[in-house]
Amino acid sequence: MPLSLWWRQLQAIFRVEVKKNVFNRRAISLYFLALTPSLIFIMLVYFGNKRNLIDPLFLNRTFSEVYEGLILRVVIFFGCSWIFINLFRAEINNKSLHYYFLTPVRRELLVIGKYFSGLLTASVLFSITTLLCLFLIYYPRGYEASMQYIFDGPGLNYILSYWGISVLGCVGYGSIFLLLGIFLRNPIVPATVFYTWELMSFLLPPILKKLTIIHYLQSLTPIKFSEGPYAIVAEPSSPWIAIPSMLLLSAIILVVACLKVRKMEISYSNE
Repeated sequence: MPLSLWWRQLQAIFRVEVKKNVFNRRAISLYFLALTPSLIFIMLVYFGNKRNLIDPLFLNRTFSEVYEGLILRVVIFFGCSWIFINLFRAEINNKSLHYYFLTPVRRELLVIGKYFSGLLTASVLFSITTLLCLFLIYYPRGYEASMQYIFDGPGLNYILSYWGISVLGCVGYGSIFLLLGIFLRNPIVPATVFYTWELMSFLLPPILKKLTIIHYLQSLTPIKFSEGPYAIVAEPSSPWIAIPSMLLLSAIILVVACLKVRKMEISYSNE
């Protein structure tokens, strides 16, 4: 009986939190952020060199650079920070978290329900961003040439790889920002330090690169390119290491978050 009850409670929390994440006036800026990369590819389609726009090597190279430089490092990072930090921090700022704590629901279920609601929101939103940009990059080649490249060439592998990386990025970044939102009253400074750490990962020695999320995400990209003359080269992690590492990190962080929320006491006067 408790398991079925917990499952129903988890579903209820999940549904409520998804609605909060999606139907929120503050989410409008998040939607604009998610659409930003597509504007670059729209400009490329209409103002780019027509000869380059039918060259699959050029298109794949261009998409890879924009994906790693903008979608991963900016859109997904800051989008996840907005979604997951606010899962608890917004409730505390709005003085509404105690309503959850007054209900007969295990606090661990509250953490898990909120995390997966944020993960669904981020994964769907940034998957749409990734797939829309891929559509725009292949659009100039025409329907027949694009379908042939996707199903008879490496195109489908590229699409699935970038889509999977986007979801995995939401898994990893989401768990960290959820924890920051629980532990810290003002997570802006730690989030800025974390962003700097991720942004400057190309300067880190190989052993420290493995302490960044971006290293594992970049290791999964189907197209690799140089990060510049000052970058310190490190061997990419295999998918058998990168994917379990992200999942294990998120699981550990969720356990820590559950332990913290289990002992949390609400005192809005200190916020």
